[in-house]
Amino acid sequence: MNFTFPAKISPTILIAASLLLAGCKDAPDANKPTAAAAPTTVSVAAVAAEAKGFSVGSAVSARTVYVFFDAQCPHCTALWEAAKPLKPQARFVWIPVGILNASSTAQGATLLAAKDPVAAMDEHEASMTAKGGGISAGSALDAQKADVAKNTELLTRFGFASIPTIIGNHAETGALVTQEGALPTAALANLLGLKVPAP
Repeated sequence: MNFTFPAKISPTILIAASLLLAGCKDAPDANKPTAAAAPTTVSVAAVAAEAKGFSVGSAVSARTVYVFFDAQCPHCTALWEAAKPLKPQARFVWIPVGILNASSTAQGATLLAAKDPVAAMDEHEASMTAKGGGISAGSALDAQKADVAKNTELLTRFGFASIPTIIGNHAETGALVTQEGALPTAALANLLGLKVPAP
């Protein structure tokens, strides 16, 4: 797995994060061409313009963090929980992709179509934690499945190969930060330049 860390993270945090870091890797696909095109430059503006997701946290926050996730990814489940204490400081936009298996796209589309996607995601992740496989996929979701496919293509165009993938700007420096793999709450806060919540 390839991981990208911002230059401002201290060596201690880097070591701790690398020990706890986890992500699901894109499975090899025999239908994919072996010569990859040059990746598109990663930017928050490109994600905001092209990706379809749902927001969690403060709607009026000046800080927006984008998270590409696969509904079947256990590391994405861990990141969903780790990000919850940071909701007062930032708005997280969760962007479903379809990488791991056939359920990924259908469940991602179901989450996008939900009247309350945050409640649906909580239900889904509780089921994933209990090894229940997640929420049942809805029907008549062609538009949302197309959105998930576009999200997946965007993630691939950026050159990322693991999920979850986090993209945002550091709250203090404004520098672009990207991260492939889940992080615990404190390390996630440090990555994003947010205050570490009290235990």
